[in-house]
Amino acid sequence: MIRQATVLGDGAWGTALALTLLQNGIQTRLWGAFPENLALIAKNHENVKFLPGVSFPNSITLEPDMAKAVDGSELIVLASPSQYMRGTLERLKPSLSRESQTLVNIAKGIENDSLKRMGELVSDVLGKDCKYVALSGPSHAEEVSRKVPTAVVAASANIALAKLVQDALMNRFLRVYTSPDVVGVELGGAIKNVLAIAAGIVDGMGLGDNTKAALMTRGVAEMARLGIALGGRRETFSGLSGLGDLIVTCMSRHSRNRHVGEELGKGRPLDEITASMGMVIAEGVKTAKSVRDLSLRCGVETPIASEVYAVLYSGKKPAVAVDELMTRKAKDEHE
Repeated sequence: MIRQATVLGDGAWGTALALTLLQNGIQTRLWGAFPENLALIAKNHENVKFLPGVSFPNSITLEPDMAKAVDGSELIVLASPSQYMRGTLERLKPSLSRESQTLVNIAKGIENDSLKRMGELVSDVLGKDCKYVALSGPSHAEEVSRKVPTAVVAASANIALAKLVQDALMNRFLRVYTSPDVVGVELGGAIKNVLAIAAGIVDGMGLGDNTKAALMTRGVAEMARLGIALGGRRETFSGLSGLGDLIVTCMSRHSRNRHVGEELGKGRPLDEITASMGMVIAEGVKTAKSVRDLSLRCGVETPIASEVYAVLYSGKKPAVAVDELMTRKAKDEHE
């Protein structure tokens, strides 16, 4: 049974999980990369920057020193954005006890250039002997923090570790399933962010429900196609971390990735959109590059993700991207 846990990352999802751990009777610490934000949380009893409107209790320890934050914790939640995860792991490395501490990654992305999933990054930086679990699924922090019923999946090659995380996080508001498919769970969580940008483009262009339904359905197909090529299980992509997370990210007003796409569909340039979002990162913008590079490496067709990449990085007009998707060579649905 977990008695003490640390969340590394004071963003919305990290904060929401810190609150969940505390609700479950676990002593909890929260670390953030910027001490000034921790000070503001302490002052306002609220994470105004990342999770406004949610009360933050004094019983969660705010700790700007990472070594102190993880000292004695049996569970360490990795909540840094994916493109900053390597730096967080490097800072963690001197303080980590591999024998007694389990790592739970909640970041959804693929590192640019290396094209590594978060589990591969952990193995690369901290060693293959780390106790590692990936947590993913349709879980907007804004709703989890307000105890809206939610279901996620904890994946590990060691199913006992997945069950440990299940026991630590599960309550009457958050249901946690287990899976042995780390590859599929991590890829589903990453690729859906790219597809959510496409869904936002559909919204921004004022296209219809037919268009969005087609995009999401074909998005699952290419998510699974690439995921299977990289070692994931087909059934994972129709589960919580695949289809489930895709639905919520493509449809929700909380989705930062969908918001970026919507603004692109309205004709706003990417740099203007990202500047207006400040420090609130839309993971799919960076992950689009990784997904495109992975698909080229594997020789797998990902037409929707590839068009998102072209809109983001090559200046392609969204209307042209939609037209090229619709006029591709005719195929069987299951090719």
